[in-house]
Amino acid sequence: MFDINLILFYGITFGILIMTIAYTFVRYIYSKEIFYISYCFMQIFSLIYIVTYSKLFQINPFIQELSLVIASLSAVLFAITYYEGKFLPKITNYKELIISTLLLNVVILTAFYHYMLFEYLPYTIIYGILFISIIFNLKEGFKPTLIYVIGWSIFCILLFVFNFKNFYNQNGYFDLVLLVFAMEAMLFTISIAYKYNDLKNKNQNFEKMVLQQSKFVKSGEMIANITHQFRQPLNNISYILMNLKKKFENKNLDEIYFDKKIEQANSQVIFLSKTIDDFKEFYTKSKEKEIFMVKDAISNASTILSADLKNHNIDLEIGFETFEDIKIFGVKSELSQVLIAIISNSIDVLKNIKNPKIQIEVSSSSAEVIIKLADNGGGIKVKNLKKIFEPYFSTKEEGTGIGLYLSKMIIEESFAGKILVENKKEGVLFSLFIEKAL
Repeated sequence: MFDINLILFYGITFGILIMTIAYTFVRYIYSKEIFYISYCFMQIFSLIYIVTYSKLFQINPFIQELSLVIASLSAVLFAITYYEGKFLPKITNYKELIISTLLLNVVILTAFYHYMLFEYLPYTIIYGILFISIIFNLKEGFKPTLIYVIGWSIFCILLFVFNFKNFYNQNGYFDLVLLVFAMEAMLFTISIAYKYNDLKNKNQNFEKMVLQQSKFVKSGEMIANITHQFRQPLNNISYILMNLKKKFENKNLDEIYFDKKIEQANSQVIFLSKTIDDFKEFYTKSKEKEIFMVKDAISNASTILSADLKNHNIDLEIGFETFEDIKIFGVKSELSQVLIAIISNSIDVLKNIKNPKIQIEVSSSSAEVIIKLADNGGGIKVKNLKKIFEPYFSTKEEGTGIGLYLSKMIIEESFAGKILVENKKEGVLFSLFIEKAL
């Protein structure tokens, strides 16, 4: 018969391992990071090892040895994928060589002592490799790894200073290996939380960079759009000035005619100013979120693309089945970015279509604003329909494959909405669902 307290202690250890296995597996599903799944496998075989080690069940001892080997291999994979910095230090002189050698000896000795204390190889492997990560990359300050290594080091030092292992064994307490599994789970959970935050921040920074760079992917076309936008208003102002000059030279310039022409010139200047503001707002880095009118974002996008639309004789129709001043919460330039990406794709398809047309329809429900963008370009091939939001997927030879990917990211993450795509009778329909602003 087994001591009920011993069974309880083993049960707690089993529970801790099962929780870390479930935690890392779920993290892997969402992130696809190798270190999660490798740690998950290590803990699975560590659980098998500790179950066999406990002697609570009749299990072949070979299973214990096999699980230890697989757990150790998984530990190596985890430590390498979790490792931060360079494996080998940069050595330029004998002084650095001596220091690095001494530090490496420290790692070997502490890792050996770690194993002598806890007698479980997989955790010693992780501790040793990540210790190297810290000492060879001291200037980098890797917080997740630092937490893991310092936690183990402090624990080992305390056990060494107070000779805790002998005291523990002499008093007949539960096997120290059980504490090791609990300690490992706690340290891993804390360090992995920091690691997750680091990865999340890096991913957000990368997405912001891609978002900004994507705005300049077609910079040549945008410059051409500005040129086209400015040409006609500037020509109009030139004609107004010529007419004023002619009237003045003929001494036929009256106040009514003069005021009329000045008003016409001002309207052209206002148009130019608005065009500059639209382009400037679009290319400016994202600002703080605010409540804005959907029609302003649509106007911004249509202004930027108006030259392309005009050059290809594409009719852009904008309709509201709700209040025109309906508002949402977010960054206006980001919604414009989404609209431009979708409309630009339609323009590429409609270049060789007879009577090309793009329709933007804005409606609303009790909670959402729905923006629908449809064209008559024939639609998207069924095999590509599920792939168009994937990064770097493009059906165009010179396409980057990031426009629609970023659009999906913006709508889902920045606006907490959703974007759907489907084929209709004449072409493709994109539907954006965004929560109304209160």
